[in-house]
Amino acid sequence: QVQLEESGGGLVQPGGSLRLSCVVSRFALDYYAIGWFRQVPGKEREDVSCISGSPARTHYADSVKGRFVISNENAKNTVTLQMNNLKPEDTAVYYCAAGRDVTIATESWAPAYDYWGRGTQVTVSL
Repeated sequence: QVQLEESGGGLVQPGGSLRLSCVVSRFALDYYAIGWFRQVPGKEREDVSCISGSPARTHYADSVKGRFVISNENAKNTVTLQMNNLKPEDTAVYYCAAGRDVTIATESWAPAYDYWGRGTQVTVSL
């Protein structure tokens, strides 16, 4: 069982920045890929970013490339998502997830992940 807890969401103006954190169970980063997904009411959960392996390999959805940066801090059992130049369309509940058997082919696919956090709300608005 892997536990994940997100934090760092909030209200920010367009063009602003937020830093999301996902604290995971001890040693989970050694064995699990960690992904960030987001969801708005009435829509399917959407892939945002993923980090896995050592040295770390990263993936970004086209909608966030060049604006978001994912990184891990193994000593703190934490994966962070730095979100810059935020847009209103980034508004969603953001979830982090852990997957043991995630591959390059499945990293953007929510069912590939085994454990999920409860989410943190990000709202981008004036």
